[in-house]
Amino acid sequence: MGLLLLLASALLTSHFHTGSQVDAQTAFTIRSVRLTIEPGTDVARGTDVTVRCQAAVSSSGQETLTREYTIYKEGIVVYTKTTSSSEDFLYPLSEARASNSGKYKCKVSIQSRSLESNAEKLTVTGLSDPVLHLKKGVVTEGEDVTVRCTAPGETGSFFFYFYDNSKEIYGVQANTNQTETTLHFATGIHRVHCTYTVFILPDSFKSNKSNTVNVSVKELSIMPFLKVSPQSMIYEGDRLNISCSVRGYLPSSESIELHLSRENDLLSTGYSEISHSMLAPANVPELRFECRLTSGNVVKVVTNNVPVTELFSTPTLTVSPAEVFQREKMMLTCKSQRYATERINESELTYTLDPEERARPTMSRGVFLSTAPPEDINYTCTAEAKGIKKQSQALALRPKVSVSTPFISVLGTAILGQTIQIHCDTAKGSLPINYTLIKGYEPVAWKTVHLFSEKAVFSITINKTEDIKQYMCAAANSHRGELLGERLSANVIEPLTWATLSAVPDLDDLSEGQQLHLICKVKGSMPVTFKWYRVGSAIPLNITTVQQKHKDYHVPVLSKEHNGQYYCEATNPAHIMVRSEELSIEVRLALWKKALIGGMILLVVSLLVLAMCVLHYKSKRESLRALNQMTL
Repeated sequence: MGLLLLLASALLTSHFHTGSQVDAQTAFTIRSVRLTIEPGTDVARGTDVTVRCQAAVSSSGQETLTREYTIYKEGIVVYTKTTSSSEDFLYPLSEARASNSGKYKCKVSIQSRSLESNAEKLTVTGLSDPVLHLKKGVVTEGEDVTVRCTAPGETGSFFFYFYDNSKEIYGVQANTNQTETTLHFATGIHRVHCTYTVFILPDSFKSNKSNTVNVSVKELSIMPFLKVSPQSMIYEGDRLNISCSVRGYLPSSESIELHLSRENDLLSTGYSEISHSMLAPANVPELRFECRLTSGNVVKVVTNNVPVTELFSTPTLTVSPAEVFQREKMMLTCKSQRYATERINESELTYTLDPEERARPTMSRGVFLSTAPPEDINYTCTAEAKGIKKQSQALALRPKVSVSTPFISVLGTAILGQTIQIHCDTAKGSLPINYTLIKGYEPVAWKTVHLFSEKAVFSITINKTEDIKQYMCAAANSHRGELLGERLSANVIEPLTWATLSAVPDLDDLSEGQQLHLICKVKGSMPVTFKWYRVGSAIPLNITTVQQKHKDYHVPVLSKEHNGQYYCEATNPAHIMVRSEELSIEVRLALWKKALIGGMILLVVSLLVLAMCVLHYKSKRESLRALNQMTL
């Protein structure tokens, strides 16, 4: 029991003690944070700059609040300090440099709360002049020169540049404000200076030029020596002897290496003297030899340009005739137009043809006879004398195909009296092909076809159907003359010129119950399409196409309903419509109806006569009876 009371008392004491701590906490709020740069945002190099952070904080109670100040430059923390002072926080930048340029921002944190200021950009203009230092100002050719470039007092990321007579010769990146490297210079006097660039992302700043230092490079008394023999009057195929050697003295212990080359071909390598022997090649009017001496960093070169005289010219390959047709004879001629008469005579020149299987040499030098193949082929020829061979350019032979017998046809439909398109063509033949249209035996038109997409089409007009057979085509594409084709065979459509409509039986004998044939006749070519109409209706009674010039429309049983005006229309492939005159149809009564009506009329008349007779008889009888009574 005592233990329970003790525990309860402890819990109550703990509860009331905690509540008093909460009540004792100081309430606060960070109203604003402001960053300023003094004396300004744009300052010159060497200025003392202060980054000021002002925090406006409201709080209750007398308890001092602990503040944490964080300074950022371009989003990266550069300084952090914790203080209980409510005074402005100052971040000094003594003798500011270009590397101090950038956007600054301040953050104030109190307990779990924080607030950042707006960013302010500081720009520091001006860089210190670089300083160039050389360990030696006078060196021997090939000797290294150690140089050092310094950016006094600057910080940041650098790129240093070195110049020789104002031309950039070397560049290097460095994370400190100085760099040292070795340079090589050719013989002579060199004016050397340096510059540097400081990178403060996203900007960069370039310095002025450094001091200029002169470097004197003395030439070594050693040189390569190149000799070519013979020295003049060199012809293609002549033997050449080339030597490369060293002249002079090398004071150092560096080894010497020699390289003898022609253009990009390395001919020989060695140390004190090297040589090479070769034949002057063909088709190279000038040979350029180079002797290169290498000793450490020293490289010396001497060259010699050797002119080479042509022994004979490159041959040309021609074909005769200029236009070659398949399987026809041709002549191929290989010829060098020039040769050095002081070295060779024409008989020493030999010619070969490639391919040579189909060619046969003749008694004339360089002339070959052959038959043009059925396919395209490339020929070359080679001229040779004193071991020198020269090949001609390829002669692309494209043997033409002789034209075949032409054929003639009509494009579309041939209509009498209208323009007709006649097409001349061949099954084979190389372009261009000359076509001639002939009527009878006289040429009337010509056309040359240059493209496969072209057609030889001629426009004519036929006034008589038999004239179509007078036309034929001739074709030619070579010197052998024209080939004549067969005469044109085509159907000529004669347009319809008139139409008549007649009736069977005769119009005067038409009566009910009879059959009727409306016959439409035309003049012109078949097939013919006939149409029959009844006046007052746009819909034809009948349509039919036949291979004849007349056709009838059959009415099996006539009636009074067939009375009216009729006509017919007709067309053929000439698409010219003709129309007949109108025909009047009147259907009379049938004979039995006429007889019936006549009998009825006679019967009625007979009955009327009979009735009059009876009436007359009765009247006379009554008169006699009355007279008799008066007598009595």
